[in-house]
Amino acid sequence: MNVILEVIIVLAVILLSMMLHELAHGFVAYKLGDDTAKEDGRLTLNPLKHLDPWLSVAMPLILLLSGGPVFGGAKPVPVNSSKLKWGPWGMALVAIAGPLTNFLIAFVAFLVGFYSGGLASGGLSGEIFINLVMVNLGFGIFNLIPIPPLDGSRVLYAIAPDGVRGVMDRIEPYGIMVVLILVVAGSGILNRLMLGGMEGILNLFYAIVGI
Repeated sequence: MNVILEVIIVLAVILLSMMLHELAHGFVAYKLGDDTAKEDGRLTLNPLKHLDPWLSVAMPLILLLSGGPVFGGAKPVPVNSSKLKWGPWGMALVAIAGPLTNFLIAFVAFLVGFYSGGLASGGLSGEIFINLVMVNLGFGIFNLIPIPPLDGSRVLYAIAPDGVRGVMDRIEPYGIMVVLILVVAGSGILNRLMLGGMEGILNLFYAIVGI
């Protein structure tokens, strides 16, 4: 398969995956009492509303072309934590909804691809199923890294003692720079961790279908 078609497929999967990821954040926040995302127009199936030029497009494409696992993020959905039920625990539920959505997409794509034969068929069909599985596993695992503003940090914040919360609050304004430095400077270690996590989840998927 030529590189241009592969890039088109990856971009389409990324747009779908991040849209559903962010929509899950906004939907859970709305259900927990915060209408900020709804008022901001983020409860939408329009992927352009959720697009972050670097995290959603540039970084995944660079990783694809460099042969690394494809992962990334999207423009964070605005959430007013003071409106949420259950305080930090409500925020943790909003956060975890995104990665869980990616893992669900990956699992459903795996099941459909496995039982239809599309996953192992090669060609266009195989490329689509493989990317649906692998990109969503990458997105889900990457966003669970506990560095603000990634989703894992919101879960950690809910269970962390006050001292750790204070450190995370101070990191928050610079968190995205820390994440970018991690991706660039620590790419080798990060890639190995990501690939290990993706392999582990794939093994679980195969175990579920009896292989």
